[in-house]
Amino acid sequence: MATPRNRSVFKAFAVLKSFSTPDEWLTCSELSRRAKLPDASGYRLIQTLEEIGAVTRGPKGRYRPGMLLVSLSSKVIISDLLHEAGHEIVEAVARQLDATLHVGIFEGGMVTYVTKVSTPNSYVVHTRRGAQLEAYCSGLGKILLAALPDDDLDAFLMEDQFVALTPNTITEPSKLRSHLEDVRRAGFAMDDREIRPDMCCLAVPILHPEGRTIAAISASDRADNMTPDRIETIRVALQAAARDIAARVFPAGPTMQPLSIPALKLPNHRKKPLRAATVLACAEDL
Repeated sequence: MATPRNRSVFKAFAVLKSFSTPDEWLTCSELSRRAKLPDASGYRLIQTLEEIGAVTRGPKGRYRPGMLLVSLSSKVIISDLLHEAGHEIVEAVARQLDATLHVGIFEGGMVTYVTKVSTPNSYVVHTRRGAQLEAYCSGLGKILLAALPDDDLDAFLMEDQFVALTPNTITEPSKLRSHLEDVRRAGFAMDDREIRPDMCCLAVPILHPEGRTIAAISASDRADNMTPDRIETIRVALQAAARDIAARVFPAGPTMQPLSIPALKLPNHRKKPLRAATVLACAEDL
C-alpha cells in the first residue's frame, strides 16, 4: 500500500514556487491566488512559512523568499545531484550508442565533467569525472556558452586568445560568437575534430523546467563513424536522455528560479594564463 501524500507539503511548496524572482514582494492574497489556494488556507501556510524563515515579511504586509531557502540551497551540490540522478540513464545511452558519454556543467569559465561513461568498444577519451576542459572547443562547452547571457558571453570572448588544438578549432571570437548563435538556434552543438583530429562529439542541453540550461550531455566517437544518420541517432538519443535526467532532478516541475541551481556565470577572478596552459594539458591528455 502506497504511503499517503501529505497535502500540506504540496501546498507549502506551491506557495514557495509562486515567487517569480528572489526579490519579488507579494501579498498573502497574491501568493494564495498563484498557488491556487483559498485565502484562508494560504494565509495559515504563509504564517507558518514566515515563522520558520522560508518567507520574510516586508513593507505593507508583502512577502518574499526568506533566508531558510538560501541556506537549504547552499547544501545542494549540482554536480553530485546530476551525477546521481543521471548516471543510470547515461550508462544506458552509452550502451545504446556504443559511445563515450559525458555530462558537464559550466564552472569558472570551464566545463567540469560530472559524469563519464564509456563502453568496452567505444572511442577512448582520456577524461574523468571532476576534470575540467576548455569550453570553446568542446560540444559540451558550446552548449553551455550558448546559454550564457549576452554580457557574460561577451566577457568570455574578450578574455584572451583561444588556442588551436587542431586546424578545425574555432579561435576567432567573432566566428565563435556566430557559431554559438547557430548552436542556440539548432539546440545542439558539434565538436567537429576541434580537440582531436580523429574525434567528433555531439552535445545537447539539459534544461530546467523553465527552459534554462543547467548542464549538457554529449557523446564522442571516431570522426569516421559520424555519418549524418549516426549524428541524427545520437542527437535524438541524447535529447531523450537530457529530458529523463531533468525529470529526475526536477520531479516536481518548475521551481522558483533563484535558489537551487546557480545561473551560468563567468567569474571575474580567472587569470588569463590559465587558458593556454589548460589547453596544452588537454591536448596532451586527449
